[in-house]
Parts: sequence; C-alpha cells; structure tokens
Amino acid sequence: MKAGFDEGNCHLPRRSIWTALALELKLDIAPKIPYIFGAMFKREIIPSKSKSYFLFGPRQTGKSTFVKSLITDKDLYLDLLPQRNFLNYAKKPGRLREEILAHLRRYDNPLCIIDEIQKIPDLLDEVHELIETGGIWFILTGSSARKLRRGGANLLAGRAYTYRLFPLTFTEIGNRFDLDKALRLGTLPVLWGSREEDPGEFLRAYTETYLKEEVAAEGLVRNIGPFAQFLDIAAANDGETVNLNNIARECSISAKTVQQYYQILEDTFLAFKLSAWGKSERRRLVSHPRYYFFDTGVTNALTHTLSDQLNPRVFGRRFEQFVICQLMATIEYKRLNLQPYYWRTNHGAEVDVLLCTGNRINCALEIKSSQHIARETLMGLRSFLADNPGVPAYVLGIGQRRRQLQENITVINWSEFLLEELEVLG
Repeated sequence: MKAGFDEGNCHLPRRSIWTALALELKLDIAPKIPYIFGAMFKREIIPSKSKSYFLFGPRQTGKSTFVKSLITDKDLYLDLLPQRNFLNYAKKPGRLREEILAHLRRYDNPLCIIDEIQKIPDLLDEVHELIETGGIWFILTGSSARKLRRGGANLLAGRAYTYRLFPLTFTEIGNRFDLDKALRLGTLPVLWGSREEDPGEFLRAYTETYLKEEVAAEGLVRNIGPFAQFLDIAAANDGETVNLNNIARECSISAKTVQQYYQILEDTFLAFKLSAWGKSERRRLVSHPRYYFFDTGVTNALTHTLSDQLNPRVFGRRFEQFVICQLMATIEYKRLNLQPYYWRTNHGAEVDVLLCTGNRINCALEIKSSQHIARETLMGLRSFLADNPGVPAYVLGIGQRRRQLQENITVINWSEFLLEELEVLG
C-alpha cells in the first residue's frame, strides 16, 4: 500500500457524504449535500501529538480537513465512507492489521488515520491490538458515537483520548467574522471559506439529507416521519426547558420515544444538553434539561428562518445559542474544568448559564442581545444572587463596554468574556 493513498479515498476530492451512503445502501436520494472547496482555517483544538485519540463532531465541521493537514508521506489515511473501503473492511476487519503491519516494514512510526470509524466498530479491536503490540499512533474520527457506545464497541479504555470538533469559533474566523452572518448562517467552515453563492440552499440540503435521511440510513430510527417532525419541533424549542409530554403530543409519539430522539441528537453531536442546576436549600428548582443545536444556521434551516434579517425575538434566541456554542467550544478546546448548567425556579426566575466545577458555582451568566442592559432587566440574575451571594455574575451583551452594576454584576461584551475571563474561571 502506498503511503497516504488508496483508490477512492485519501487525498482525492471526496464524494458527498450522502452519495457515499446512497451507494452503500443502494438508495437514490436527493438533494445531495454539495462538496464545497473552502479555505483552510487554523483550528484552536490542540490534540495530543503522541497518544491515539478519537475526534468526534458533526459532518462538515472540518474533521477530515483537520486530520489530513497532519499527514506526511509516511502516514496512512483510510476513509470508510466510500463503498469499496467500507465493504473491504466490513467483510474482513483483520485486513486493517495486515495492511498496517505491511506498511510498518517500509516506514517507521507512521500516523494512521481512520475517518468515520463508527461505520465499522469492529475495527476498534484491531486498533486496540495494534496500539498494544505495535505502539501505533491512531487518529479515529467519527460523526456519531451512538453505534460505538450502544453496540458495546471496544472504546480503547484509557488507550485513546477523546476530543470534539465544533463549527468555527469567532477567533478561528478572525477578521472576516460578522456576528449577523454567524447568527443567520452559522459557522460551518464551508460557508466562511468558499464562494458558495447560496448558503441557504446548502443548509437546507444539509438538514434534509443529513439530519433527517441519513439518520434513518444509519438505522438510528425505524420510522423517519415522526423523527423528522420531532426534529422541527426540537429546533423550534432550541434552548427552551424541555417538556417531553408536550413534544410527544405534538409528534403523536410517546414521551419515551422523544427522550430516545434527544439521545440520538446527543450521540450524533447535533445537539448538546444543558442540565438544570438542582442544588438549592431555599427554592424549588426546575429539573428538566435544555437542548441546543450545534449550529445557528442549521437551527434556522430547520425552523425556516433563513432570512436576510432575523426578527428581534429570533435574533435574541440565536445570539444566546451562538454564545453558548462558542462557550462549549472554548471549554473543550482549552480543556477547562468547567461544567455548564442553567438555573430556573418553579416560579420562572432563571439564569442562562452557570459554570461549575463539581459542586462549586464559579460564575453565573446572563446573555442579552438588547443594547439596553440595566439592573431592572436582570430579575432572574438578581434572584439567583439573593440565594448565592458572592458568586461572580456577568451579563454578556453586544458591543458593551465593561461596567459594574450593583450586586456584583459585570456587564461585558460577549467576545471579551470568552477571550479574557473564561480561562481564569476554569
């Protein structure tokens, strides 16, 4: 095997993700997600340079581009999306070990990358043995952890780290960053590094093929109809406290099925859960979680709000989602010891985010898109501080100069908080 090359894979332009799936499953499904050549971005993720690791994240976040940037002439890259590769290794997982051992006779200490490892979980047994006996360095990417976790796959306990890749952060975009564009179209790399004329069409194709049809093609749900309806409702409720029974009634499915659907969104990295903070001696707190989709553009496509200008209500919700997504990415990339929660009482007082370490609340965050931020508009934050005096509290706004309000509340621009305050807290 020639280093870094194999027919239908590696450095050649890759087929669209849905084309590969359609070939594999003998399906003819449209529309296809277009392959767009985009500019390279310097990503902030800093994974290990010596230990094997998993790199998870939704499709189109740049996993393949990132790992390919690490390849040298002596390394191996295997993409499991093309049908030929999938069939070869699915029929005989041991072929991977045979090819890598043959490669080791020609090259010392190669890096071995397997793209979309969740397609053939049995390969992890071969990877495990090669790490143990051969000291091989692997990078294993995946757009879903569901089959790996649910199927009892060998997750290389302790032998591989786990990292997650998000859409672009505002610092990765750099001088080209535009908040209005980010709230409307999201920050998937192809929409910031290409000349694609119609990002709306790309996002609609992304949601139609990947978020709906591909989930069904992967066998994650038996009936795509109720899941597609759930997906639209989940997007409309992005960032809201989840009531499983209400969503179940709207979709005509059971609350247990709704819970399973949300788990699919988590396992495929399409959404993440913000749990409710439940520790209070003075108040009854809400215990239901909230879910945020991984990208504002994808949310807008699902909710049919892909317009040139978002109305004030949608703008405020997408700003909250965007800031929380950027917060999650920064915590992940800098490996900060912070766990995010939200806080809400049974009387409706709430705080958008608590950043905690174990049982300690490090700070409380309220996210406001309004230009007018005053003490009177922060009833939820003030209610929280009455129960938790001394906890630093921040209001993250747009174009705000840092200033101090009463009750230890700091008003600050959202980007300044992420750049200057977050790492100190973690």
